Amino acid sequence: MKHLSAAIAAAVFLSWLATPAWAQVDYRNLDDDRPTPTEDAYPIERYAFELILPYQGEHEAGGGTLHAVTPELEFGVLRNVQVGLKLPLAIQSVAGSTDAGVAGLRVFSLYNVTTETLKWPALALRADAGFAVGSLAGDGVQVGLKGIATRSWGRTRMHLNGSYGFGDFGQTSASEGVPRWSAGLAADYTFFRQSLLVIADVDARQTADHQATTVVLSAGLRHQWKPTLVFDVGLARRLTSTGPDFAVTIGLSHAFALASLMPGRGPSRGSVP
Repeated sequence: MKHLSAAIAAAVFLSWLATPAWAQVDYRNLDDDRPTPTEDAYPIERYAFELILPYQGEHEAGGGTLHAVTPELEFGVLRNVQVGLKLPLAIQSVAGSTDAGVAGLRVFSLYNVTTETLKWPALALRADAGFAVGSLAGDGVQVGLKGIATRSWGRTRMHLNGSYGFGDFGQTSASEGVPRWSAGLAADYTFFRQSLLVIADVDARQTADHQATTVVLSAGLRHQWKPTLVFDVGLARRLTSTGPDFAVTIGLSHAFALASLMPGRGPSRGSVP
């Protein structure tokens, strides 16, 4: 835990020292699970960083509960490519037993294959790897590959996600684990003058080999509180016999760039085509 605390402190310190990121409509950036499971096809800008500090709370159908905070750092390493890592910290209660600890280490990369045109949606490919780091991390290593499509009609956008996992899925992380497979469909609407985006989402997934398919309906919003600071909140409810009776996500994200990297710029993520 000492190494974890040092890593989080270093990330916060970097963001404090960094210069603000260039102008952007960051509230249109849909990350996975922020505020709903489905994400959009656009990476962050080249050379930009984004520090994300979300909280997730779930009350499961069987009576269990989950509370997790998942520090996440993303970096626009190339013009159409971002990389990132997540380190979820979770408290899980199941059948009267409570455990707390690190729930794995997850690294990922997203490549924007093509931006949106008049005929075709924006398309992206994402790769995730989950490692068994911590007491709530599950077993083995999981690798997931995801396809992402985003299509716009004025202020309205539709997003389609589909993923499949490879590796050891006997038991996965308590939070932010790579699923065996997932499929999500979402629609969002932007209120530009209010710097506000609202979204509705339906997501189906199997998290481990022995678990039933879970279908969840969720809704959320993202609000650009300050030029580089975005607040998001989401609510979710299961449509199947498994999954959360009730789930909430609340988060803040801070976009920034180190001064030495500022000369290069890429396309603004989430911009209107």
